Amino acid sequence: MAILADQNTRIMVQGITGREAVSFTKDMIEYGSQVVAGVTPGKGGQDVHGVPVYDTVFQAVKKHGPEASVISVPPAMVKGAALEALFNGIRLVVIVAERVPRKDTVEILEVARSKGAVVIGPNTLGMINPHTVKIGMAGGPVENVKEAYMPGPVAIASRSGGMTTEIANLLTAHGIGQSTCISVGGDPVVGSNFLDLVPLFERDPETRAIVLFCEPGGVIEEQLCELVLSEGIRTPIVAFVAGRFVDEMPGVRFGHAATIVEGEKGSAAGKVAKFKAAGIHVAEELGDIVSILKGVL
Repeated sequence: MAILADQNTRIMVQGITGREAVSFTKDMIEYGSQVVAGVTPGKGGQDVHGVPVYDTVFQAVKKHGPEASVISVPPAMVKGAALEALFNGIRLVVIVAERVPRKDTVEILEVARSKGAVVIGPNTLGMINPHTVKIGMAGGPVENVKEAYMPGPVAIASRSGGMTTEIANLLTAHGIGQSTCISVGGDPVVGSNFLDLVPLFERDPETRAIVLFCEPGGVIEEQLCELVLSEGIRTPIVAFVAGRFVDEMPGVRFGHAATIVEGEKGSAAGKVAKFKAAGIHVAEELGDIVSILKGVL
């Protein structure tokens, strides 16, 4: 069972005429996603892989009724694009652009909350419900997605877009399918994170286990441990914490903008200790995820 989107979700792409968007729009269509419209101001009347392009979100919504939007525009333009989508009734916004100003992201999230909308990203590759729908560029070309992902009972949420597919591929190779796979985004401030997604996975009757790919930096993982204990989350969770070497270099950022450790705050060791105390399974190596899952499924 899918969360957030399924095969019937109607998708719009904002910034669809950009090089990156042209490519992932093709991949989404070939995977079977219903991409019904695109928006690029000044490019109305064109089409991208048969998808009609409009100058405004209002026009696209009025004509095609999209429910979700993928935003692929320069960072400084993300806030305007996201607010345009939200104020026109879009309830799932996937922001693939990275390094969006934090103030802009906070404003987007406040408006989304007031509208009852869900935001994935910024700096996300998107999400996949295997053999059902692909939103964004997760997994890359359709042939790669079909090889790496297969339907099944394990949900994946990852702070790394690339590792979302790496973990799915690892599970698929061992005959373990996936329900919903989401790249939460690597910017310091993002929309839906582990705190938001784990309760959704918990309510999904066909998700029987959850895999989290974590990185140093931030305190979301620590807060998740508190949530698991306070809410009595029963779905087994397997966590892999990458980049443990970062603990030895406080104040240095690696890769994602959010991967920065300040003293003990956000350290990999601290996350691992909290996970274990909350009864969350910790995979010491990536391959351990498979053996742990086979034990809990």
